[in-house]
Amino acid sequence: MSPAIIVVAAGRGERLGLGIPKALVEIDGKTILEHCLENLPDSEQLIVVAPADYLSEFEKLIPEHTELVSGGETRQQSALNGLQLAKTEKVLIHDAARCFVPVEVFERVTQALAEFDAVVPGLAVTDTIKRVDGEMVSETIDRSELIAVQTPQGFDREKLLASFDSASVTDEAMLMEQAGHNVGWVRGDVSSRKITTIDDLASDSFVGIGVDSHKFSDSGTLKLGTLEIPEHPQLAGHSDGDALSHAIVDALLAAARLGDIGSVFGVDDPEFEGAAGDKFITQTMQFVQKAGFSALNVSCQIVADKPKISPLRMQLQAKLSDLVGAPVSVLATTTDGLGFLSDARGVAAVATASLKKAR
Repeated sequence: MSPAIIVVAAGRGERLGLGIPKALVEIDGKTILEHCLENLPDSEQLIVVAPADYLSEFEKLIPEHTELVSGGETRQQSALNGLQLAKTEKVLIHDAARCFVPVEVFERVTQALAEFDAVVPGLAVTDTIKRVDGEMVSETIDRSELIAVQTPQGFDREKLLASFDSASVTDEAMLMEQAGHNVGWVRGDVSSRKITTIDDLASDSFVGIGVDSHKFSDSGTLKLGTLEIPEHPQLAGHSDGDALSHAIVDALLAAARLGDIGSVFGVDDPEFEGAAGDKFITQTMQFVQKAGFSALNVSCQIVADKPKISPLRMQLQAKLSDLVGAPVSVLATTTDGLGFLSDARGVAAVATASLKKAR
């Protein structure tokens, strides 16, 4: 039998400062509670603990057959209210504010409950931690013995119920520690961060920059931003020399921390001999999405005396936006007589890509 899952969502969100319970705050069009519930594994029993004066609002958001119970004045009382409804031998208690926890964390905690009375997920502490006394630093703590604890936390239900008392604790595992039960830990996840202040609502965005340039060849037809531009020769290169598409690819790869176009696609791979820019962008977006990112936008700057970009801008932006799946803006400038581009011997391009880490 799988453990019951108790989602504690009774917090008032005072530190968030938005005037409503934290679980009702929206992220990307859904409440924190909805995100949390969507990321839960299947369970024998699901219990949601909500603020007493918001039960009707929570009722609209929870799945069918979910049990809803009022929270208490403290986190400890709210957890106890949910625990008293649980019918399974093992239970998982989870903070709604950690609404993007991967299912794998739930699975690791559940599996470890076979060996321990209680289990917490956690991550190694990477910052240097110091103990202070007023304005003075009194000592540095050995961080090799520390973890930052997350949820869900798993428990033997009966032992946890017997451990509740009036002591002030920061999580239910602390009750089990004080009662002398064995508490184990498993690896948590960076996605399991807790939403506490307004800064925690900011999206995880990553920015990358790409630059490329190619000289004109003596034949062929110019390809730029996947667009064929007659009356100009092709740019020289192993592929079709599309400097704009290549700059976009480098920017996307850089934002996703995947390397660059040379390391990912190679500089002499026969598969990409003469390959068009749309092939590079399409495959790059597949790599980016597999790495857990989606594109927010791309901004490009073409540096060249020819061709003239202004008549082509709208068409370029439309084609590239379709390939990237996000808005792409295209600007252009000349070199004011400087460098190899000043006498129309080639084209350079700079691109900046912004990606969002998938939750």
